[in-house]
Amino acid sequence: MHKRIITSVTTVLTGAALAFGGAALAQQPAAGAPAAGTPAAGAPPVPPAAGMNVPTPDYSDAQLKRFVSATQKVALISQEYTPKLEATRDESARKKVFEEADGKMVKAVHDEGMTVDQFNGINQAVQRDPELARRVRDLAG
Repeated sequence: MHKRIITSVTTVLTGAALAFGGAALAQQPAAGAPAAGTPAAGAPPVPPAAGMNVPTPDYSDAQLKRFVSATQKVALISQEYTPKLEATRDESARKKVFEEADGKMVKAVHDEGMTVDQFNGINQAVQRDPELARRVRDLAG
């Protein structure tokens, strides 16, 4: 069984919107409400717990370029599947559509030479580190 790329499509799109300055990636939630502890679309990122200073790993430009490419692909998949999820009323059919989208997102990340954990880690770091978000925006050019 593969790891899920995200607990909610909103999570990645929120990070992408922050990283890319809110450009065309900001979308409506595709899979219902975000998971507990996940900011809603447009909400500011949740800071680390008080007194907890989480350092941002030193990502190379090559890693960030792969992240940018994967994020763009994941956003396109989300754009494709959002209407399908919104139109699906049956819960089992909705789950099937979500799993299909998730599988495509995982493949898109793997095709960029990244693991799901690497992708999600960079996504979370971008949400909490303005300098890293700036670097990602610059690389997205």
